[in-house]
Parts: sequence; C-alpha cells; structure tokens
Amino acid sequence: MAKAKTRSKPRPKAKERNTPSKRFFRFIAKPVVRSLILIIVMVILLYVFWTAIFSLFGWGLVIIAIGLALLVWMIRQGRLSVLKLWWNWVLGGISLTLAAWGILGLLELGGRIGQSIIGTPGAVGGLRVAGLVVLSIVLVVPGQLWSAIRLGWQALARAARSRPKDRVARTPVIDAVPQESLSPEPETISEEEAKPATVVAPPAWRSQYEPILTPGGWQLPPIDILDKPVEVVLDKEDVNQRARLIEEALGSYGVEARVVQVNMGPTVTQFGVEPGWAKKYKEVKERGRDGSYETRMEEVSRTRVRVERITSLANDLALALAAPSIRIEAPVPGKPVVGIEVPNTVFGSVSLRSVIESAAFQKIQARSKLGIALGKGAGGEAAAGDLTRMPHLLIAGATGSGKTVCLNSVVCCLLLHNSPDDVQFIMIDPKRVELVTFNGLPHLLAPVVVDADKAVKALRWLNQEMDNRYRQFAQVGARNIEGYNKDRPPAEALPYLVLIIDELADLMMTAFDEVEHTLCRLAQLARATGIHLVVATQRPSVDVVTGLIKANFPTRISFAVTSQVDSRTILDLVGAEKLLGRGDMLYMATETGKPKRLQGNLVSDAEIQRLVYFWGNQRQIELRSVDFDEVPERLQGGRVSAAPDPLLEDAQRLAQEHKHISASFLQRRLRIGYPRAARLMEALEEAGLTETTHPKQEG
Repeated sequence: MAKAKTRSKPRPKAKERNTPSKRFFRFIAKPVVRSLILIIVMVILLYVFWTAIFSLFGWGLVIIAIGLALLVWMIRQGRLSVLKLWWNWVLGGISLTLAAWGILGLLELGGRIGQSIIGTPGAVGGLRVAGLVVLSIVLVVPGQLWSAIRLGWQALARAARSRPKDRVARTPVIDAVPQESLSPEPETISEEEAKPATVVAPPAWRSQYEPILTPGGWQLPPIDILDKPVEVVLDKEDVNQRARLIEEALGSYGVEARVVQVNMGPTVTQFGVEPGWAKKYKEVKERGRDGSYETRMEEVSRTRVRVERITSLANDLALALAAPSIRIEAPVPGKPVVGIEVPNTVFGSVSLRSVIESAAFQKIQARSKLGIALGKGAGGEAAAGDLTRMPHLLIAGATGSGKTVCLNSVVCCLLLHNSPDDVQFIMIDPKRVELVTFNGLPHLLAPVVVDADKAVKALRWLNQEMDNRYRQFAQVGARNIEGYNKDRPPAEALPYLVLIIDELADLMMTAFDEVEHTLCRLAQLARATGIHLVVATQRPSVDVVTGLIKANFPTRISFAVTSQVDSRTILDLVGAEKLLGRGDMLYMATETGKPKRLQGNLVSDAEIQRLVYFWGNQRQIELRSVDFDEVPERLQGGRVSAAPDPLLEDAQRLAQEHKHISASFLQRRLRIGYPRAARLMEALEEAGLTETTHPKQEG
C-alpha cells in the first residue's frame, strides 16, 4: 500500500510540467536568450532611428555604450554598493565624461548634446571643458590637490620672506629663550661660555613664527613652543591575529560573533565585535524518489546573541589574548557593536600639540576661551572639553597614574590661548613640588600657595570675590560674565578665574568643614561669575571626596586606582581599577552617562619651562597681586568678622561722658534699633569702656 501511494501522486504533476507552453517560456526565461533578444531589439531601434539618434548624440553614442556596458556588468556582479561608497569618483567620472563629450562638440562630432555642453564654439567652449576637467580632479583627489596648493603657497611665502625688506624686523620675544629653558635638565655653565649663546632658539621659531598680539598688549605663544608629536606605528599583522583570536575564543564558548571594526589607539586597541545569531533547528525527514528517507536540519528561529554572554567572558578573552586585563564597552555609543579594548604590546604617548592641532579642539576653541585638550580615545580620535560647560573638574587617581600631568596639560592649554587679561590662576599645591614651576607666570593672582592654612584663606578670598562679582553684575543688570564683559574695553573686563588644587586631601585634613562648605558654595554659584575649579586628589575616599563635593562636580576624570571602591567613589561605576596607568583614564562628561576611555596628554618639563619663560619675559605690564594673609579670619561660629560700625565712635564718646549706659540708652540717644545698639554695647564691653548692665537694673 505504501508503494501504491508513492506512484499515484507525481504522475499528474509530471504531465503538467512537460507541456509545450511551459517549455517555451522556460526557454525564453534563460539569461542568454533574454540578452540576445535585448540586443536584437536595440539593433532594430538603432537601424530605424539612426539618423535622429546620431544627430542628437553624435559620436557620444560610444560614451553611452561604454557607460551602459559598465552599468550592466556592475549589476550582474552585484557591485552597485560601490557607487554609494565611492560617490566622489562617480561624480568625477560623470564630469570627465561631459568634458570628453564637450571636446567632441568642439570638433563638431558631439551632436546637439555636445553643442549644448560647450554653448558657443571657441574660447568660451574651451573654458567650459577646462572647468569640467578641474571639477573632476577636485572630486576624485581633493586631498592631493589641497596638499599641492598648500605646498605652492608655502613656497611663495618663503620666496617673499627671503626678499630684503626696508624696515627693520622686530625680533619676537620667543627668540630670547635661553638654551637652558629648552632642555628638561638645565646645566650649569660659566659666564664666559654663556656670553656667545645669550640668544638661542630653534630655527623654526625664527623663520616661521609671526607674533600674535592681544588688545591688551600681550603676545601669545606659538604652537611651535611645544614639541612635535611622535606617533608609534603598530604592527597590523599582530592586530589582525588578535582579531582572529577573539573570534575563535568566542566561538569556542558557543558565542557566534565576528570582528567588524578595529580602532587602534595609543594605549589600547578597540575591537568592534558584532554579535551573531543564536539559531534553533529541528530535524525534518524527507522521502526521496527511490523511496529512502533523508534527514535534514531546518532552521526554526534565530535571535541575536545577548550582550551579557560576551561581557561575561572578559577573563577568558584576556587569557586567550595573553593580556593583563581587558575592558569591554557594551555597547559602543553610536555603534551597533561591542567594544573589546585590549592593551597594545607597545605603549605610545599623546603629545599636547597633536590634540591642540586636531579639529575637535579647534572647534571648541573657536567658541570658548577655556577649551582644554584631554587626550585621544581608544580609536585614536582626539578628545577635548570646554571648562565653561563642565563647569568644574574633579580628577582622582593613584600615585604615578598621570594626575599631575593632566593638571599641567590643562594649565598649558589655557596659557597657549589666553593672556592675563583673559584668564588668571590661583594654584594650591600642598605637596610643594608639582605646581611651583608656574611661579613665574603673570597669570597668577598670587604665588603658588603651598601652606595649608594659607590655602584655606585663598578659598575664603575666592568666595568673597564671587560675591563682589555678583554685586557688580547686579549694578549693570548682567546675568553672567559674558554679558558683563560685552562691549567693554580689555582694561575694564573681568578675567576668568581658575582655581587649581593639586591635593584636596591635605586641605580636608586641615579644615574639613570650611573647605567642604566653601568648595560646594563655589561649585554651585561661581559658574556665572567666570570662576572655575579644577580639583585633584590621589585619595578618592568618602572622607575626601564627600557626597556634597561629588554632587557639585559632574565632570570627573579617573586615572588608575587601587580598588573598585575608589572607582565607585569617583565615577559611581567600576572599571577604573583595570586601567593601565601612565595616563590611561576614564573621562565622565556632564552630558554622557558612561565614561569614555582616553589616553591623557603628555607635557614635558621642557615645554612647561618654555611657556613660563615666554610669559615671564613679558612683565612690561604691572598686574595686581592678592595677599591672602589679609583675608579676615573666621570666628568660632563660622562667620567672618564684620567691619566696625560707623556709630562706634559716638558710642565710645557717650560711654566716656556717662558713668552707666545700656543698650536702650544707646537706642534712645543714637536713634537706632535695639539689635544695632546691642552690638555696639558688645563692642564697648570688648574694648573695656563699660561694664555689663542687665536691662532690669536700669533706672
């Protein structure tokens, strides 16, 4: 019975497939037959309408035929996506094709279309053709064309500078930098040896540097004062081998994934892993023509591999890659991949100059005076920030992780683009060795503060300065420092004030309550007055970075720390304990919820010495200085002692004339209120001019 069933079903279908009409349409549907029919139809149309077509296109028909043949070949090969990827080449080819058709029009071989391309024969038509050729070159090789134009312009500029000038060239200030300020470790030399080398500077500064003067008469330093960047080139074969190891390691644990992106950074390389599919199959048995059964697997469903399955394999991937530790960013912001950050075999450094010259920093510097370079990301992209939008920065990290170098790079960024009329600093360095190198700057309101008690007075003075600025804003009806400085000359404008604290823990041990209260008040209110804080500590514990301080510092940078507890204290997340040190950091911006891994800038001691000498050599303008020792002390109640009352002299005169006086007596004679009279009585008692009198004893 089973054999009878198998024979009765296929026969009517076989008769239906073998009809002549089916065979004819199947013959017509063959690709070769379709192509042959299309060619025959095109030849017939060309033969019938040859005269009209040739008068319209001319010999441009050859160009059209080549273009159609190329398009058909790309369709058959499935390469139409190349048109989207290389769109500039496509547009350049179209422009070059029109130029060739225009040349045929000049030779009267391009038909009416060729004539319309050139317009009128002669010089005008030739200019149109030349313009199309230039447009095609610009579209195809824009970078090479721009480099050629820039090299030509530089050659013309050098030729113009080499001509003798009638006027006497003024030597820039930077040419007077002595040799000892250019080396990281100055050497001691005798006076006879120092005389012939009093003016020594790199040749590039003398030949290329053009002085930039500010409205206040200051001269800004050139970018050549910083060392040129030296990039470390990684072995691409080693990177590709690591990508294969990641795919094999994930596959061995049953996770289907493939590496689709490789972003090589100075310290780590980020591999973008695209999760695969988790597929489910079922067995399907089919009966063949010979009556035997065949088993095949049919896909039932497919779902994406969960990200948690990849992140849980962090230690296994580190073992497979022989890496000390890896960090997994899941997912990478703005990309549908999981980022696996693997340390490089050779660590590179990020120079401050390379980040300042990047487009990311220049974009911020164009709209803000307080742009700061932060470093480069895991993919090698430059990262920069705006201190006015942060508006305060909290930095933490263990000893030797790169915290102080980050502070130096922030200061150097501001020094490169701002004069003392724009930005002024208050630097507090309880460790006495890090920030004291900036003591020669005219930007400093006072010498670098190294004493903890004096540092507390500096915070008090800054608090008073904030209140004074708010009163000035209220008098002119301004909301912030930008509105106050608008349409004001440089002499009357208020500069930005940046407070740099290198070690917060020492200040917290000196006066915990006052330092915490003052920092929180400044962080809450000082943004509109142009006062910004940059605070660093190497002990990110809860007794130093308290909850109040952390809540008012939304922008934070964490370098390598010793434990997950410290990482949670500074970032509210784990991950900083896995950093590699030497400038490797996590940057938590105000507007983002996840930290970004960066390699911080490296600023050498020689570069800092050049900047300090450059600005210190311009002391032709006398600036105000602040003596923090004159700041009034706080009383036990936490209030600053107030100024003496103007009626105190009258009260002293009454105390000398009358034997017994009281608060109500002063109230009647001086015509003042009782609280003010009571304060005058307290002042007289402190001066010993009267004895304490209880109100009930009067009369």
